[in-house]
Amino acid sequence: MKLDLQTTRLANGLRVATAAMPAVESVALGIFVGAGGRHESAAQSGISHFIEHLLFKGTTTRSARAISQAIEGRGGYLNAYTQEESTCYYAHIAATHQAEALDLLADMFLHPRFAPADIKKERGVIIEEIEMYRDQPQQHVQEMLNGILWADHPLGRSLTGTPETVAALTRADFFAYKAARYAPPVSLVVFAGQVEHAPLVASVERLLGGLRARKGPPARAVTARTPQRDAVALAKEIEQAHLALGLRLFGRHDPRKYALKLLSTVLGENMSSRLFQVVRERHGLAYSIHTALELFHDTGMLEISAGVDVEKFPRALALILAEVARLRRQPVGPAELRRAKDYVTGQLRISLEGAAAQMAWAADNLLNFDRFIQPDEVIAALQRVTADDLQRLANEVLRPECLSAALIAPTAGPAELKLLQTARARLA
Repeated sequence: MKLDLQTTRLANGLRVATAAMPAVESVALGIFVGAGGRHESAAQSGISHFIEHLLFKGTTTRSARAISQAIEGRGGYLNAYTQEESTCYYAHIAATHQAEALDLLADMFLHPRFAPADIKKERGVIIEEIEMYRDQPQQHVQEMLNGILWADHPLGRSLTGTPETVAALTRADFFAYKAARYAPPVSLVVFAGQVEHAPLVASVERLLGGLRARKGPPARAVTARTPQRDAVALAKEIEQAHLALGLRLFGRHDPRKYALKLLSTVLGENMSSRLFQVVRERHGLAYSIHTALELFHDTGMLEISAGVDVEKFPRALALILAEVARLRRQPVGPAELRRAKDYVTGQLRISLEGAAAQMAWAADNLLNFDRFIQPDEVIAALQRVTADDLQRLANEVLRPECLSAALIAPTAGPAELKLLQTARARLA
């Protein structure tokens, strides 16, 4: 599978990338910035996400309603998201309206008004968003896990911040952070769909070529000295026990990431996985159980999450730890490894059929690897992974000292916390 990708760097350092898909009649376009939650100080916690909200509240020439109508009034879709290492503003629209969409995104990017009334109103909205996530145990337990995996580090803080940090941020803070972080050398404009590279480069040059901004300091690194704690538990009046286990790992540049993806797939990424078959199908202890990977520049996490009946939580935890330990002791069989490879490569091919997915793929490549990586390169790397590679990796990363555990349950107390704290010893 080969994508038609091109990139050009403007004189100010801003990169323009395109993924041509002649068969589609739409264009997905986005402005990506290499700034997110891990670039914030403790006092700034949540500022990247707050700015993301505010760029939709109006520019010096457009109201919030005019912004939404400029895209939705042409049958398109407009949205944004904030991550730990990047922020994205994007639209998906008929190809005939891509010029108007680019003009809008550039205006939002360059000329947000940060009006005091908008800041006040959106501050309340974000605090409500924080409370909403705290009411969702699957989300809350994930944030608790991050907090102990990367203790006293920006990666351990919530992307939305806290009510206290959000309340303290000022209009001057937004202007200063944006001036420092929304810098051309760490920014991209990416198009995918019915596009032509050269005319789009010229359009971006006209709209954003004059942007000059200082580049902020690099994000704080994760090192062996970054604290990791073993367990945390929270009592809350909910119906289930929500468990999240995390193993702190290497970052996205480690060549073992391909074997790691297959290891995660074998363990818990689909209904054929070991955890789903053992914990749900064989023992009926959970409705939802799965694994997920999160890889950053210099660190990462393999997470296992499950929602189980409170009384069944100890049994479910024991079964999960046993399956993780089994990956270290016994090699994955040929048929299981083949199924995992076919699943991952199939999901990759399917996911890249849409314009928005190819836009995100191109942006991820340039932001995180400074080059285009073709899907076939990833597929070839996955195919080279052997059962010995998986077992070797399991013994390298599925170690007790890498494990942290978080729990939200109605009865979470000293006994439950102690059970979580013994997880490392039981994994050994």
